[in-house]
Amino acid sequence: MTENTSSSEITPLSGEQLNDLVTSFDASQSNRLAMNAVTAAGIDKVALNYDRSRLLQRRFSVTVDNGEVTHQDRSGRCWLFSSLNVARFVAKKNLGIKEFEFSQNYAMYFDKLERVNYFLQDVAALVRAGEPSDSRLIQHLLADVMGDGGQWTMALNVYKKYGAVPKDLFPETESSKNTGAMNTQLRHLLHTAVAHMYDDPASIDDEVAKTVAAGHRILTIHLGEPPKSFDWEWTDSEGMFHRDGEITPVELWKKYVGTADLEDYVCLVDDPRREHAKGKKIGIEHLGNVAGGDATEYLNVPNQFMKDCVKQILVEQGIPVWFGADCHPFMDRENGAWATDLFEYGRVYDVDFDLDKEARVRFGDSAMNHAMAFAGVDVADDGTTRRWRVENSWGAKIADKGYFTMSDDWFTEYVYEVAVPKALLPEEYQKALEEPATMLPAWDPMGALA
Repeated sequence: MTENTSSSEITPLSGEQLNDLVTSFDASQSNRLAMNAVTAAGIDKVALNYDRSRLLQRRFSVTVDNGEVTHQDRSGRCWLFSSLNVARFVAKKNLGIKEFEFSQNYAMYFDKLERVNYFLQDVAALVRAGEPSDSRLIQHLLADVMGDGGQWTMALNVYKKYGAVPKDLFPETESSKNTGAMNTQLRHLLHTAVAHMYDDPASIDDEVAKTVAAGHRILTIHLGEPPKSFDWEWTDSEGMFHRDGEITPVELWKKYVGTADLEDYVCLVDDPRREHAKGKKIGIEHLGNVAGGDATEYLNVPNQFMKDCVKQILVEQGIPVWFGADCHPFMDRENGAWATDLFEYGRVYDVDFDLDKEARVRFGDSAMNHAMAFAGVDVADDGTTRRWRVENSWGAKIADKGYFTMSDDWFTEYVYEVAVPKALLPEEYQKALEEPATMLPAWDPMGALA
């Protein structure tokens, strides 16, 4: 056990040291120049690698056209937007239309309703088992509850149970576009319920039922009441009118998206930590949204295998590919670009940022935090991938009308997860999917949500 470090053992910063630091800084002309530039223009404008930025091509040998990009506004629903962007591509082909969007509000409504129940059932079992209220696990679950993030498997759990509806039949609301206030109230509701469970374990079942009802009420007040069925009519790109009659959201999903077999997709991850073997399944304890749904599990594979699968899908099937990445490093948001040498922060600060992917994950410097869809790739004559086209969900006023360009080296370093058809996997990976997953604790970085 590590002993506590007393404050007397921590060396204070002395006035002499501070004077030395100031003297050293002022003695460098490059430091003064960097300070003048960054205070006036900001670090990204100063550190931008001009040559890399202007020479990063925005053309691709394979492009998947998915139309106008979507906008998640001030919410963390990227995993729902990106998965529905894949689904809408399939639906548009089946419907014969060029522009279409599923309701992300509808998907979020049922994700959060299910997540209220999942969280309460999960914590109730821990309380009954004697888990202390101040344990690391309980405190992690309380701190992480009712965020907007999720995973591919969690999205498919929602679509399989509740289907999907066109956006105009369940449009955005003020709270779906800006989820902070609603999430605060839901979080307070669930924290209150857990406190009551610990105060009176005999009333846990009643507390769960009462809180699920309250969660449903809060969600409906903020997001509206989702349709159970609707008349489905549309005009295709040739001007032909179609009427499908009354249909349920599940029927719509099965008829117009089910042809792509998205429910048979598996999640591949690149966990760079050496103790986690490639070709093996991993899972995250207490991570899920729909009780009784598919577990949130991944097959850990080499990054290059992920690239090969994505390239094959784009080239041969012509369908977007969902993925999760750490979107922040080396991102030019306005111009829509990622490349590992796009910014020269180290040169500005005279600091050597030398962590590799494994160290970044191990020491909390990087984890998946955003989901998008690959919508193109540039393949060299020798078959290697050079750069990737990305459909984001940050609106059309940035990048190339909302589409970003990713260098291949950035994929290597910062893409962590892709969802691909199970049929693409070789036999040894197919067999690995049948084995039990190695379960990682709830706070493991591989459990980060997009």
